[in-house]
Amino acid sequence: MHTHRLCSEPSKPGYMACEAVVRTDLKSQKSLGRHDTPKGFGPADLQAAYNLPKDGGKDATVAIVDANDDPNAEKDLAAYRSQYGLPECSTGNGCFKKIDQDGGSNYPAPDAGWAGEISLDVDMVSAACPQCHILLVEAKSANMDDLGAAVNQAAKQGAKYISNSYGGGEEAADTSSDDKYFKHPGVAITVSSGDSGYGTEYPASSQYVTAVGGTSLKKDSSTRGYSESVWGTSAGGEGAGSGCSKYDAKPSWQKDTGCTKRSVADVAAVADPATGLAVYDTYQANGWNVYGGTSASSPFIAGVYALAGAPGASDVPAAYPYAHPDKLNDVTEGSNGSCSDYQCKAGKGYDGPTGLGTPNGVAAFTK
Repeated sequence: MHTHRLCSEPSKPGYMACEAVVRTDLKSQKSLGRHDTPKGFGPADLQAAYNLPKDGGKDATVAIVDANDDPNAEKDLAAYRSQYGLPECSTGNGCFKKIDQDGGSNYPAPDAGWAGEISLDVDMVSAACPQCHILLVEAKSANMDDLGAAVNQAAKQGAKYISNSYGGGEEAADTSSDDKYFKHPGVAITVSSGDSGYGTEYPASSQYVTAVGGTSLKKDSSTRGYSESVWGTSAGGEGAGSGCSKYDAKPSWQKDTGCTKRSVADVAAVADPATGLAVYDTYQANGWNVYGGTSASSPFIAGVYALAGAPGASDVPAAYPYAHPDKLNDVTEGSNGSCSDYQCKAGKGYDGPTGLGTPNGVAAFTK
């Protein structure tokens, strides 16, 4: 299988890369015949796989934080939602809103890689929570300070659910970024765990966020109708990120014993491009593609939090799944690299690549 990362690896400290991966062995489809369906999983598949309610999240706002501009974001979102029979979500009906990191409409420079990321993000929120409103906040660069300003702007706009599909190497300065950008009690902030296999990235390692790992999702003949394993291989290099943070303190709700600092991830959802998602993107791209990466699982989980309802005003919603591990699908197969324990190998209960598991309804995402 051939894949390509949508965003190049950051070349200097403090910069982030998006966590989206596109399949290059499948031909993009600009338009579909009357009886064609896009390749890759669509909303109905994901709602069935994760036992999600068909209605819920009405008028809840999920914010997407990304760098650079996607000039076609609204138009492409309309095409995705129309294909799958989801309700309209436009600026005109108040469902969709796009702003810059200062809250205005002075959008940053467009970028093809981040535009693909934005398409993936808005499509995954739509798949998880078709009734949700979507707020797209575009940071002027992929520097953590700009992305962090965009997170703060999303919270200021009243979004109770904020998805971040990017990451970079951990740095000693991360703990100050935590307090500046991610400490928003009562707001569920999700972050992709990474696409390079075993190893930790920031801001997934922040103690204030829900770090979202990734799985391979397959249809089967089980009662659930689907099965999941870790996205990755024991060889490492590609797959969901996981491991011990170098700098970030362990939150009180995390009880695993092999890591004295913060452990990544908390929960997971589909991310493997081999079992990937249908996404519509036309900015320097050709319409329907199959995307993966933990950039898919983060916005999806943000949508699941929105279905579950507003978090308690002083809560860190990342703690919620730890109170309800039995309400998740435990992923027990696979690994994302070589290590001696649960930090890179799935097993019963908590493990690094998939955390406590994947959504089985919304009960694990509320107090």
